[in-house]
Amino acid sequence: MLDLLKILFCTPFLIYSCYTDIKTRRVSNKLWLVMISGSAIFVLYDILTKGIPYILHLFISAGLIYILVYILFQLGTFGGADAKSLIVISIILPSYPAFNTLGFDFPLNKPLIDLFSFGILGNAVLLTVVVPLGLALYNISRMGFHIDKPLYIFIGYKSRISDLANKHIKLIQSFEEDNGQVIFRFRRGGVEINDEVISELKVLSEKGLIKDELWVTPGLPFMIPITLGFFVAVFYGDMITELTKYLIFLRLN
Repeated sequence: MLDLLKILFCTPFLIYSCYTDIKTRRVSNKLWLVMISGSAIFVLYDILTKGIPYILHLFISAGLIYILVYILFQLGTFGGADAKSLIVISIILPSYPAFNTLGFDFPLNKPLIDLFSFGILGNAVLLTVVVPLGLALYNISRMGFHIDKPLYIFIGYKSRISDLANKHIKLIQSFEEDNGQVIFRFRRGGVEINDEVISELKVLSEKGLIKDELWVTPGLPFMIPITLGFFVAVFYGDMITELTKYLIFLRLN
């Protein structure tokens, strides 16, 4: 019953984080402070009733996820809000929640490693696979198979220069003018778009040096796959573990 209450407690915070992430690509630190403060009663109750084994598991859960998301954050592959959400959840729910409803025991698949936040992260990563596939289908539907940069179809799409402002996107390539030619280079992490960049692009377009459409990459609001990964972990379990077991089973047969 307590695990179900924890899930219900986390849900509005995660949903609100998705809303702000979509709207501004930012999530206020206050949200996580309120979440961790409000969950103190759950954590204290678990410590008092479960004792030292629970405390050790709590430190392992929070410590390992902190190290992992810190490394990912330093590599630039993870946002601050994404990291904080997983750290907070690792404290509230260091183990997979277990509950019975409608005659079913959840999660449906027993996790191989009982660290809930790791399951959420793994699920979130797998769920984001649909993003490059969706982008590829979108680009092919627009341009057919006559695409100047085939590999870019998985990470972005083409946008007119006049449509670049006030969107959560980046240029996939950096650019510079050299002897009447514009040289484009792939930029890992993308190029921030501001008024100065847009003005430079408009000038180059007016000179006929570049086309009016350029490759851009959208900023993914990763709180959405994290939230979906949370509910998948709650009801189903660890997708990566189950996928691995399925592939091994196929190989053996």
